Amino acid sequence: MGRIFLLVLLGVVATSSGQQAHAESLDPQAQWPHWRGPLQNGSAPLASPPLKWDASTNVAWKTVVPGRGASTPIVWGDRIYLLTAIDTGRKADPKDLPDPNELKFEKKTTAPNTYYQFVVLAYDRATGKEVWQKQVAERVPHEGHHFTHSYAAGSPITDGKRLYCSFGSFGVYCLDLDGNLIWQRDLGRMETRLGWGEASTPTLHEGRVFLTWDHEGQSHMIALDAGTGKTLWKVDRDEPTSWATPLAVTYKNRSQVITPGLNQVRSYEAVTGRLLWTSEGLTLNCIPSPLRYEDWVIVMSGYRGSKAVAVKLDSNGDVTGTDQVLWTLERGTPYVPSPTLAGDRLWFTQTNEGLLSTVDVKTGKVILDRVRLNAIRNMYASPLAAAGRIYLTSREGVTMVLTQADKLEVLAVNRLGETVDASPVAVGKQLLLRSERHLWCFEEK
Repeated sequence: MGRIFLLVLLGVVATSSGQQAHAESLDPQAQWPHWRGPLQNGSAPLASPPLKWDASTNVAWKTVVPGRGASTPIVWGDRIYLLTAIDTGRKADPKDLPDPNELKFEKKTTAPNTYYQFVVLAYDRATGKEVWQKQVAERVPHEGHHFTHSYAAGSPITDGKRLYCSFGSFGVYCLDLDGNLIWQRDLGRMETRLGWGEASTPTLHEGRVFLTWDHEGQSHMIALDAGTGKTLWKVDRDEPTSWATPLAVTYKNRSQVITPGLNQVRSYEAVTGRLLWTSEGLTLNCIPSPLRYEDWVIVMSGYRGSKAVAVKLDSNGDVTGTDQVLWTLERGTPYVPSPTLAGDRLWFTQTNEGLLSTVDVKTGKVILDRVRLNAIRNMYASPLAAAGRIYLTSREGVTMVLTQADKLEVLAVNRLGETVDASPVAVGKQLLLRSERHLWCFEEK
């Protein structure tokens, strides 16, 4: 009996080691390890997703996702990972309810009085079947969220070895690719603007996990050791609530993490947290993620105003009004969606509307200027660039597919009939869409 158990145990170890070796051998550019894709700019350089689909055409599979979440799934190898929050309906014990005396900030939402489960999910990419489900916390939220929002709006990220998942006030967690908990951190409670909820996704770079913790209380930037979760550095920020994911890059042997903000755009030295450079701030409610083009970074936001700025990565000090700022733009920028880079063109929509602009990223020259997309009403999802096309998905579940060109050419209009707030994902020949209740996989048959 002991010999049989040993053989079984060795088989499990060998299988796990084989999966790890397989994961490490994968081409990162053929995966989708970050909510903005392998290059963190919305493009999938090696993918060839379908052109046309609907709820019954080119559907490879469809699976129900428990709970509610708006986070974009990620893909590594043969698995898809995503986050969700599940209302158990179970009434909270009075001791677990938020203390009304601690409410110091204006709220336009009401906190629930039931327990929520915060869950990480893994699905088989070929079939859509659930591989595992890991509940990392069960809490009573201290505030509500915007009616279009959820308690699971940030995405997981992966380095091909581990998953890093932030539920903000409800904990930051590191799991292996089989759902086993490696470490967890409680970083305190966020008090978001008007109680609209949390959403920022972490960023991973050179063994460090970076989180922007902007809220109505004391905001800060924090770096954690990816292997242990230990705090490496933490710096305070003079910023109100933002939902933007930071961008970490290395340029000229200098690693830095760039954060948008209302008061300032800031770049921190990744190793120490030392402030490297700043630029004038953006608009209220910063949400779009920064992206890199060659040796500069582009940041933008678009609530109650429009602002985009391109800054050289070798900057130092305050670059506002200097030649380190290559160009600025003050019209047509997005509120919730992030911009997408395809070649030397930026693609983005105005606020949350179907008004499309493209910009020559080298010069800041506007090519398409707020061109109306007739099939798009409201849009939270960020554009996807793949196979020489641009995919734009509306909240109504309509995806317009355009050519990557300097004129508007619509190739297809695909109607799903379900609310979609997560961004489209392209890996191989598959296109993934997370709707409010389902995860869809489309592939040409």
